[in-house]
Amino acid sequence: MNATVAVIQMVSGERLEDNLEVAGRLVSRAADGGARLVLLPENFALFDSANLRALAEAGCGLPERVAGLAADAGVWLVAGSIPQALRPDGAPVAAGRVRSSCLVFDDRGGLRARYDKRHLFDVDVADGQRAYRESDYVEPGETPVLVDTPVGRLGLSICYDLRFAEHYLALRAAGAELIAVPSAFTAVTGAAHWEVLLRARAIETQCYLLGADQGGRHSNRRETWGHSMIVDPWGEVLGVQDQGEGIVSASLDLDRLRQIRGEMPMQAHREKATQQSK
Repeated sequence: MNATVAVIQMVSGERLEDNLEVAGRLVSRAADGGARLVLLPENFALFDSANLRALAEAGCGLPERVAGLAADAGVWLVAGSIPQALRPDGAPVAAGRVRSSCLVFDDRGGLRARYDKRHLFDVDVADGQRAYRESDYVEPGETPVLVDTPVGRLGLSICYDLRFAEHYLALRAAGAELIAVPSAFTAVTGAAHWEVLLRARAIETQCYLLGADQGGRHSNRRETWGHSMIVDPWGEVLGVQDQGEGIVSASLDLDRLRQIRGEMPMQAHREKATQQSK
């Protein structure tokens, strides 16, 4: 089976309506280009960590509005990350913080999956921001999530998760065929690691990796790397958007994926090695 997917690159700012206008325009363009599934980047609706809780509580109906984008375009839409004031079980997140949730909507706007970012970006970087403490604003999730889509079984992740191979191996073991990586990699860390990590995760899981990044200057202190790309299960980069807003589309060939897995049955070897070590 072949199907077209697309990843969207944005340079989101602090104005919700401006960001949603850009997202809607690019999702529509991707759909017009034949995409059946579209991925938005992390923090696509608001690039302002300090105000994520306010957005989650604002009553602006952000998830519903994004569901409307999916229905209007007639695509499955993976909404990079949306701040949520409630946990999946309905319990409130502690005051001041949110869950950073990747929501998946079908082509009628129905919510099909929610994944809450597990690994938080608490690091020091040699850029204008210097220090990032995502845990000041975000409460981590607990569980990997997969969802069946018309283009294959989709595993979910967000940005900093990309550095943790065990997350991706768990998705592969659960049957993932493609994995979404909505991100906002810094210019410094992205230049060093973005492509090599995406390609490594694709090779070790034998999945398609869909990397939708923020890509440009957001303020005097914040610059993101961009280079959104789609990588096939052999580690080949199928398309890249260097900087600025744009779309990367590619055709997924699940027959090729199965051929690669059949010729190099890494998952079976991994499971055998695990059994032998017990």
